[in-house]
Amino acid sequence: MAEPILQIRDFNVLFDTHDSEVHAVKNLNFDIGEGECVGIVGESGSGKSQLFLGALGLLTSNGRATGSVKYRGRELLGLPERSLNKVRGSKITMIFQDPLTALTPHMTIGAQMMEALRTHQHVPRAEAEKRCLEILDLVRIPEARNRMGQYPHELSGGMRQRVMIAMATVCGPDLLIADEPTTALDVTVQAQILEIMRDLKKELKTAIVLISHDMGVIAGMADKVQVMRLGEVVEGGSTDEVFYAPKHDYTKALLDAMPRIDRPMRKGHAILQPLSTIGAEKRLLDVEDLKVYFPIKTGGFPVSKVKPLRAVDGVSFSLRQGETLGIVGESGCGKSTLARAVMKLIEKTDGAVVWSGRDLSDLHGPDVRKLRKEFQIVFQDPLASLDPRMTIGESIAEPLVTLRPELTRTQVQDEVRAMMKRVGLEPGWINRYPHEFSGGQNQRVGIARAMIVKPKLIVCDEAVSALDVSIQSQIVDLILNLQSEFGMSMIFISHDLSVVRQVAHRVMVLYLGRIVELADRNSIYEDPRHPYTRALIAAVPVPDPKAERGKQHVTLASELPSPLDSRAQLSFLKSRMIDNPDAEQYRPKLVEVATGHYVAEHDPA
Repeated sequence: MAEPILQIRDFNVLFDTHDSEVHAVKNLNFDIGEGECVGIVGESGSGKSQLFLGALGLLTSNGRATGSVKYRGRELLGLPERSLNKVRGSKITMIFQDPLTALTPHMTIGAQMMEALRTHQHVPRAEAEKRCLEILDLVRIPEARNRMGQYPHELSGGMRQRVMIAMATVCGPDLLIADEPTTALDVTVQAQILEIMRDLKKELKTAIVLISHDMGVIAGMADKVQVMRLGEVVEGGSTDEVFYAPKHDYTKALLDAMPRIDRPMRKGHAILQPLSTIGAEKRLLDVEDLKVYFPIKTGGFPVSKVKPLRAVDGVSFSLRQGETLGIVGESGCGKSTLARAVMKLIEKTDGAVVWSGRDLSDLHGPDVRKLRKEFQIVFQDPLASLDPRMTIGESIAEPLVTLRPELTRTQVQDEVRAMMKRVGLEPGWINRYPHEFSGGQNQRVGIARAMIVKPKLIVCDEAVSALDVSIQSQIVDLILNLQSEFGMSMIFISHDLSVVRQVAHRVMVLYLGRIVELADRNSIYEDPRHPYTRALIAAVPVPDPKAERGKQHVTLASELPSPLDSRAQLSFLKSRMIDNPDAEQYRPKLVEVATGHYVAEHDPA
């Protein structure tokens, strides 16, 4: 047996706090071999990140690590900072979860990459620059020479993550530790990043530690898996052993909770009620050619001009009573802007929103407020949408107090306690504050607040995207059960197509403010017609190692174009494009290719 690159024995991470000592990582033992990928999975707070921060001497001042961490037989724990720095960034490197905070904002991309080469390998500047360009090409960053002169804030999230990977690999490390490298990325960008990491493992023979809570990502990348819970490894083994024959209940629960894009239902969980059983004949909402443009100044002094940013550019759809419409697409495609315009939280530029036969265009102020009891919204970040100075009881009661002033104080309290119980919150917690709850519990508060007035329509704007998989599963079950109980309609916005398949009757795919495909959930997942829809679906990882290994990895050829460019919406219909960013371009039409299945015009693949 070859000696492992990294050998961890009896490893512990502890933190001294005002209350007590926190044991974040407990007695861990495992090895990482040359050229292999080890997946570390578990939910928030399981100790995944602290394990490797402790191993590399990167803990905060109140933290300490004990045990043994050996790199190629050499003990790292207790090494002087100078000696440790010769290993960190050269032989062992780390990709941090948030690239914007990990990159130095006042240094160019090129300067940060060359700093690593010149510090660890002492190469001349010209050679360092050449090596940086080669690595940027390897991680598929276009116009690499121009990018080297840019600053982190000038790049998209996906580009910044690629820069982090390039920085981590520029010195040719033996071991690359990737801490949630795809968590905040769109599914298509995630697919590109994972493909880059596969190439690094294959071409450079780099060993990889992949830290993630996404079992689908782990299934497609890892050779071995370690499952962590509350600082301990509860199960470990080959990827096939852990996925196909899990032994620990926690591992089984993680796998069961994962929504799968290849399955319309999850066993043992709440299911979406078919429209035929609901009897949804009444149309509640009609949106006709809705547009939301934002004026953006371009150019500099003394000559500048205003160009429209077409956030929503001519979207039309309808929604029936009891129906759920899923809206999917990458960041910047207009999902949230569309929902806010429908709810009159922002002003539309043109078009019509008709609610129960009534055009909302002429309604303002008090008239809109009266309608708020009929449609409510659940926001993505519950902590940001709840007032930290108000108890959760006051937050949940606020819509009732505002929209149903006829209720007495006692009646309001009774309604709040009943709703808390219904969404899985203990009524005795009514006087607690948001900071005293977990993310999942705060999301339940947000749902209770939206449901308390028993609206006809609820908009869920990325309501489960920031939650751990088991909490996400509970919230999805809660939403489906509440919809079944109250018969409400729902607009469910998400970039996670697997979750949308569980909750939506119909799915609408947006690309740069326009619909590219709209159909019922079976048609859109089993027979996608538009190339963008196909790319989105192909990019979603499945928690099944054999399926992932046999899957053809389809990625989009380029980054999402700027919505300020009038040509952007013709990315899939270039035959009709006028090569002028200011020209009035052709607008692709929606064509009904089957009953209820609409697809935007596009060129043959």
